Amino acid sequence: MKPVFLIGYMGCGKTTLGKPLAERLGWRFIDLDLYIEEKEGKTAKEIFMTCGEAYFRKLEREALEEVAAAGGDTIVACGGGTPLQEGNMELMNRVGVTVWLRTSVERITSRLVLPDQRSKRPLLNNMSDSEIMKSVARGLKARTPFYEKAQLQFDSTYLESIEEIEATVERFVTFLMHKAQCIMHNA
Repeated sequence: MKPVFLIGYMGCGKTTLGKPLAERLGWRFIDLDLYIEEKEGKTAKEIFMTCGEAYFRKLEREALEEVAAAGGDTIVACGGGTPLQEGNMELMNRVGVTVWLRTSVERITSRLVLPDQRSKRPLLNNMSDSEIMKSVARGLKARTPFYEKAQLQFDSTYLESIEEIEATVERFVTFLMHKAQCIMHNA
C-alpha cells in the first residue's frame, strides 16, 4: 500500500484520527511536525522563532520527501501549512493518497479553544474564542484551494469522544478501502 497523507486545517483531527487509524490498520503513524521536531531537537515554535518560517518550510519539505521515499503502510499527519508549499501536494499525490479532513469552522474552533490545545498553539493563547473563530474562518478560506488538491475528502466532525473516534476510524477504513483502491492501484 501507498502512504496516506492526512491534510487539513489545525484542529481538523489529523493526529486524533491518524494515530488510532494507524493502530487499527497495523500501519506506522508519523506526525510530520513531530518528525521535524525530533530530527532538529527543537519544537516547531522554537524553529520558527530562531530560524524563521522559510527554514521550517525547508525542513518540512525534506521531512516530507523522506517520509514519501520510505513509502509503505504509513499514515502521515501533515502540518496545516504543508499543502501550501509549492510542490508538496504534487509530491504527496504522486507517491500516496491524500485525504483532506473536513469539518466546520465551529467544530475546529470548539477543539482549538480547549486549554490543552491553546497551550500547544501559542498564537491562540491571547485570543478570545470569537477571535479564534474569525481566525479559523479566514485561514480555512485562504487554504481551501490548496486542500482541494487532495485526491479524497473525509468528514472528520465526530472525534470528540473515544466512541466517536472508534466509529470514525471504522468509517475511515471502509472509506479508504472503497474510495482509495483506484488511486492506490492506478497511480
